[in-house]
Amino acid sequence: MTNLSKELIAPCGMNCGICSNYLAYKNNISGKGFPNCIGCRARNKQCAFLKKRCIDDLKLLKGEIEFCFECNYYPCEILTVLDKRYRERFGMSMIDNLNEIKSKGINYFIENQEKKYRCKKCGNLISVHSNKCFTCDKIISWKC
Repeated sequence: MTNLSKELIAPCGMNCGICSNYLAYKNNISGKGFPNCIGCRARNKQCAFLKKRCIDDLKLLKGEIEFCFECNYYPCEILTVLDKRYRERFGMSMIDNLNEIKSKGINYFIENQEKKYRCKKCGNLISVHSNKCFTCDKIISWKC
């Protein structure tokens, strides 16, 4: 079983532990069309897509909120656009993720993510971007 941690859950609701760029980093895969990433929080980015565009007085950038649902404008237009893209392309909703974290807590969310994205062969996490395991499957590009 994997060990997702709270530090791998970005403020926008993205589970960095299932991102192809994080999985490439974790599995020491370089090149192949994607950069390696250690996760938004670990890089102190406080959300790669939203932080400098936070309309609530840049509270996200200032570190005054931990998750976007704490914002007075949640869900903002920027998050809604990002969420729509992920729903359509990858079948995952950051807004649904945030609502689950808000209503049931981070530990419950992490447990569900580990079940939902667990590789049936080896138990590691699969990529939300490709539905492939970076341990078991042959990885040839970002979308595999």
